[in-house]
Amino acid sequence: MSDAYLVMRDGRVFAGKSFGAVGEASGEVVFNTSMTGYQEILTDPSYEGQIVSMTYPLIGNVGVNDEDVESRKPFVRGFIVKEESAITSNWRRRKPLGTYLKENSVVGIQGIDTRALTRHIRKKGAMPGIINSDGGDADDIKKRAARLKGLDGVDCVKRVTCKQAYLWSGGLWELKSGFAPGSDKPKFNVVAIDLGIKQNILRNFDDIGAQVTVVPANTGADEILSRDPDGVFLSNGPGDPSAVTYVIETVKKLIGVKPVFGICLGHQIICLALGARTYKLKFGHHGANHPVMDLSTKKVEITSQNHNFAVDPDSLPGGLKLTHLNLNDRTVEGVKSRTMAVFSVQYHPEASPGPHDSSYLFARFADMMIASGRKRANA
Repeated sequence: MSDAYLVMRDGRVFAGKSFGAVGEASGEVVFNTSMTGYQEILTDPSYEGQIVSMTYPLIGNVGVNDEDVESRKPFVRGFIVKEESAITSNWRRRKPLGTYLKENSVVGIQGIDTRALTRHIRKKGAMPGIINSDGGDADDIKKRAARLKGLDGVDCVKRVTCKQAYLWSGGLWELKSGFAPGSDKPKFNVVAIDLGIKQNILRNFDDIGAQVTVVPANTGADEILSRDPDGVFLSNGPGDPSAVTYVIETVKKLIGVKPVFGICLGHQIICLALGARTYKLKFGHHGANHPVMDLSTKKVEITSQNHNFAVDPDSLPGGLKLTHLNLNDRTVEGVKSRTMAVFSVQYHPEASPGPHDSSYLFARFADMMIASGRKRANA
């Protein structure tokens, strides 16, 4: 293994060894506290523009398989681990993690003190950095790292959204048979606006009997309504929600016309469309162990999260009700309209990776679509 370096924008340098593809990568450096699920994390489009550091010290022990992917390719800019496991052991294993990273040109670094890196990010805040493993000049790397910009004001959605509409087919994974076939008698027609959608979201929609048409982020409201959906879904995605103005304008035209459900970036865009504000968190929420309270039931869910921005609770308009609260830092985790068929959550009820505590939200959206259909029938 060749020498490699992680150079942060503030000049902090971490020395390690090359891991994955050899070369250079830059992006905003964040840490993820999940103990498992690294393949799903690598292929989550919400990580576009970011370098991900795993806080769990040993990564890669189950290798990589053909099923645990969440999109068409890895979207992380770079990958940081304390140690890549020298042994991979799992009945679905197809290749080692390092080989997978090389094949997908993901530059990584291992052997650094990831605890020190995590403390640095928690103290100083998420910031851009550069991973270099091809022998670049240290002084030059520091100078370039110092000029890097963060994700504030950046529209990353345009880099990850699909190029054209497509119809999704496929259900949830089952132990003995793998992924279930798509529903042959769907109950609902849902249009999903692809802001960086994860495939397990689509599988959960199939599980409630929804046929999902996924459309590019720049699809207008008229085209979406021409498909006569029972509901509209806004997906997760990367970057600053306030920069995705074209989707905000589309959502303004959909709310009140069709039931609307949003996750993560989709949640933030719904709130912006209804008059709230968003802000950037100091170091974001990235992991599969975040406690969230459902304020209506007082039940606590352990949730999967991946976001750098949040909704300002003081900016929520009177028509929006706070429904879910993060118990770590009291940030907004869910809202619903008091008068219209709209609700959203900041976290990931589809998990992958993570617990399944919040999967009931897909059934809640199904109930909303049924109720809305009854209203239209009686109108």
